[in-house]
Amino acid sequence: MAVVEVSIAPLGTGEAGVSRFVAGCVSIVRDSGLAYQLTPMGTIIEGELDSILAVIRRMHESPFAAGAQRVSTLIKIDDRRDRAEHTMQGKVSSVEARLAH
Repeated sequence: MAVVEVSIAPLGTGEAGVSRFVAGCVSIVRDSGLAYQLTPMGTIIEGELDSILAVIRRMHESPFAAGAQRVSTLIKIDDRRDRAEHTMQGKVSSVEARLAH
């Protein structure tokens, strides 16, 4: 299982705000059924890497469909194959457990 962070930034929109473009991208991941977490600077998605990359491809196209002339997409992948369970919450819990000691 992979945990992937993606940040999609539309350029050339003539607008200072990007929330309408972000909402379009988030609706794609929401409708995909993959687990995700929206953050102030991007979206974190967990699942099988092939499924995530297919969703990110659709997310990347969304700002173009909404009028952006250029789109910059940053993807960070944590693909762990040495254990069956690799989740967003598991990563956070691991750090929090070490802080408790």
